[in-house]
Amino acid sequence: MTIRSSERLQALLDSQIVVDLSDIRLALGDASRATTFRYLKKVPYRRSYNHNGRYYTRHDPTKYDRFGLFSHKSVHFSRDGSLTSTVIRLVQESTAGKTQRELRELLRVRVQVLLLEAVRRDRLDRELVDKVFVYLHHEDSVRHAQLTRRREQIAVQKVETEITDAIVIEVLLALIRYPGSQLVEVVRRLQGHSPPIRAEHVRVVFDRFDLEHLGEKGGPSLR
Repeated sequence: MTIRSSERLQALLDSQIVVDLSDIRLALGDASRATTFRYLKKVPYRRSYNHNGRYYTRHDPTKYDRFGLFSHKSVHFSRDGSLTSTVIRLVQESTAGKTQRELRELLRVRVQVLLLEAVRRDRLDRELVDKVFVYLHHEDSVRHAQLTRRREQIAVQKVETEITDAIVIEVLLALIRYPGSQLVEVVRRLQGHSPPIRAEHVRVVFDRFDLEHLGEKGGPSLR
């Protein structure tokens, strides 16, 4: 007869990266689901947020990535435990909120229903930005900051799409002709160019090639 103990369960979780619920029940002497979950409460573990929560892993704070996620093959875990808590945390921690698509790509599962439920329960807010719903923190001050950052990102992305090789070449040529020029000076020198090269274009090129520190020791060089 198998002697049931939390130590046996801990040993099982320590011996494998991911453990199936049926293996846990077997290690506990073919225990019932109720008994199994009673023993699970005694050890640190996380249940997969996909595969219907069928898989378990030892909870170790060091195993999660910067998003608080951990995956083994097709099985995904979160430091938060539940997918709902994970989605809410990721939205609240984000500097620019999250879209449903961004969360789906990060978590590799569908989250639309969870997001709508979180909004309905006032745990998250959402706003239509550039024809896409962005999910945001429920607190006004944080939500406004996230919205501002999201709109800034969209503005930069739109400018990025306008940057052609010709614009990049003109900015670099201005720096070659007038070494040490700062961004404002390059913008001034390119005034009247056809087609127009705006300050936003020059800023993107400066950022892309780290030209702000051109010529400084250890900085980039055009030579």
